[in-house]
Parts: sequence; C-alpha cells; structure tokens
Amino acid sequence: MNRDNLDFGSGKIGSLFKAMFFPTLVGMLFNSALNVCDGMFVGHGVGSDGLAAINIVAPLFLLCAGIGLMFGIGASVIGSIRLSENNVSAARQIMTQAFASGAIIFAVVIAVSLLFSREVLFALGCSESLESLATDYLLWLLPGLVFFYFQCVGMMLIRIDGSPRYAMNVQIVCAVLNIFLDWYMVFPLGMGIKGASIATSLSCIAGGFMVIAYFLFFSNKLKFCRMRLSLASLKESVRNTAYMVKIGLATFIAELSIGIMMVTGNYMFLSYLGESGVAAFSVGCYLFPLIFSISNSVAQSSQPIISFNYGRSQWERVRKTLYMALRTACICGAIISAGMWAGASLLSGIFLPSTEEAYGLAVSGLPLLGLCALPFAINISFIGYYQSCEQATRSIIYMLLRGVVFMVPGFILLPQLSGVGGLWLAIPLSELMAAAIIVSTYFSRDNDNSLHYLKRNL
Repeated sequence: MNRDNLDFGSGKIGSLFKAMFFPTLVGMLFNSALNVCDGMFVGHGVGSDGLAAINIVAPLFLLCAGIGLMFGIGASVIGSIRLSENNVSAARQIMTQAFASGAIIFAVVIAVSLLFSREVLFALGCSESLESLATDYLLWLLPGLVFFYFQCVGMMLIRIDGSPRYAMNVQIVCAVLNIFLDWYMVFPLGMGIKGASIATSLSCIAGGFMVIAYFLFFSNKLKFCRMRLSLASLKESVRNTAYMVKIGLATFIAELSIGIMMVTGNYMFLSYLGESGVAAFSVGCYLFPLIFSISNSVAQSSQPIISFNYGRSQWERVRKTLYMALRTACICGAIISAGMWAGASLLSGIFLPSTEEAYGLAVSGLPLLGLCALPFAINISFIGYYQSCEQATRSIIYMLLRGVVFMVPGFILLPQLSGVGGLWLAIPLSELMAAAIIVSTYFSRDNDNSLHYLKRNL
C-alpha cells in the first residue's frame, strides 16, 4: 500500500498540516456534496414534504454520527498519545475497545428505533401528514447504521495510523456510490424517499467494509487485537471506554447540538411559518453539514499532530499547530459566509422549485444563517485543540455553550424580538457569543505569551 510518510514528532508543522488537511477536506467536501445531492434528488423527486420528512429523521442520524465521532476522537487522541510513547500494543487495545463498545451502543439505538419508530418520530417533531414519509426513511436507514459507526471511528484511526489519503478514499467512494444510488432509486426506479434511504444504507455498508479491510490487511501500526475476558481485563476495558467517552464527549455534543438545532428549529419554524417554513429550514440544515464538515476538517487535521506532540511535551509544536488551524479556520469560515450570502438563490434552487413558498423563505434566510460560519470555525478549532490536549471538561463546556445554552433560548427569544429573521439568526448569535468567551478566555488565562506569539506568526 502506498502509505503517507508522516512524522508527527519532528516533521515541519506546515507540511504535516497540509498533508492531513487536504485529503480530509476533500473527503469532507464529498460528504457535503452527498448531502446536497440527496436533498436535491428528494426535493425535486419527492417534493418539499420529502425534505421535511428527512429533516425529522436527521437528528437520529446525527445522534449516531455523534456516538461514532465521540469514540473516534476519544480513541484517536488516546491512541496518538500512546503511539508517541511507542506503546503500540496499548494503542491497538484502545482501537479494538472503541469499535466493540460503540457497536453495542449502536445496536441498542437501532433496536429502540425499530421497535418504537412512531414514538421516536413524533418525539423528533413529526406531524401526521409527514409520518408516512418519515417512517419509510427511518426504517430503511437503520440497517446501515452499524456500518456507519465503523466508518466514523475508522476515519479517525486511519489518519493517526498515517494514511489520511485512504480515509479520503473511503469518504469519496461512499459519497459517489450514495449519489449514484440516490439518483437511480429516486428517479429511474421511482422509489421516492425509500430509495434515498436505501441508497444511504448501502453506502454506509460499503464504507464500513472498507474500514474493516484497512485494519485487517493494510494498516501500519493499528490492528485489531484479541480482547481478554478476565475480570481485570473487563474492568480495564470499562475504564478505557469511559475515558474515550470523556475525551470525545464534546464531539458527541457537537453532533447532538445539530440534532437539537434541527428539532428546536423544526418546532419554531412550524409554529411561525408552517410546513413551508420547515422545508425552508431543511435547506439550511442540508447546508449546515457543509459548514460543519469544512470546519471539522481543520480540527481533525490538527488533532493527530497536537495529540502526538502533547504526548511528548513538545509545547511549541502544539502551539504552532493550533495557530495554523485557527488561520485556516478563519479563511474557510469567511469563504463559506460570503458564498451563502451571494449564492442564496442558487443554493435554494438546488433543493426547491422556485414556485414553492419554501423557496422564497430559504432565499431570505440563508444569508443570515451563513453569518455563523466564521465564529463556528473558530469555536470548533479551539474545542478540537482542548480535546487533543486531554482537557475534556473545557471542551465539553464550550460545546454546550455554543450548541445548547445559547442556541435554544435564541430560537425562542429572537423571533419575538425581531420577527422571522430571528429564527435564522439564532445560530449565528450563539456561535458569536461562544467565540467571544472561548477566545477571550484563551488569551487572558491560558497563555501569557499567546497574544504576542499570535501577532508574530499570523
């Protein structure tokens, strides 16, 4: 296998970050293209009700993604530190425990969703008129979710194993397969929203098998190991799993906060603007993963470098990596905001016919939503830094601030103060308030020399 040659401990920070960032970004962009195409096919092939139905189910999918990324980040941070200590066997044990523990949790989530599907959908904000479409999408999505978990965890671990391009290829293959199957099942086969769900499940299965194949046949240092079943070993597994959860919990909250955003937004848009409002909001929800993915690609690219050098107490390299990540995050966030402001009509037209009421609502709302991109990118970069340095409590607090504490009241209060525009401004305002706290705290308390260093190097 043509493996990437990455020396996290002594290579140039700029070269290492580029080697990690561009494959990660490409993979994330393909995932974002998948979301856009999925919405486009459903919006034009099924209609705005189809988009609204998927938006109802999306928080459950995000919950599963959050569990996967939580274990993936936790295992990759701990695994990177163990690799920096040349403790390969411990890193392998962490990897194996991450796959096993999360798979059990996923099985429980799938079972509950299958047995109580109607109750789950209505808890997520489903209406009677959307129940049939939402049920079709949910039930055909469930078979692929365990494989989706393998993919989420595997992406993180493949990167710390030194193969970011393989991780990129997994994401590209899954995205291309899903886009083709989406089109084929929704239009030529006329399967509607059920076809879109089956396409997603099949692509998840393909990605899961590619991840498993990597660790069985192509990996460098990280391989599956046999889990011992003695009482002492099981206790150790529980401790390791709990620590992985602690480290990765902020990432789980990030995904969960998107679900909370969708559920809260669904309720508020429905109450102010009816089902057309939910369909318009769903356009923003399809585009928000683009914002998240690009910002997250910055954090994920810096994580192995920061964790490895943190494990070796190479603080200058840790700091340089953080500032490179922040610089990149600011550029990406500004580009996304400008794109959503200038291209609101084009982006809305991808998902909805211009004759529908939801189209006009989306055109007026997307420029406001796009204001969140820059502060969001800064927040995610800092939170990823704290995770990489085992400062789990701080990363969790900051993620809760931006994703729950500020956002939910914003959805409730801003429309009362500024009308419908306040619905779209709830997310940007919450990100901006969180960014102000995170940045001011870092430069006032964490590093006496940080501001001077930043001025010299940015």
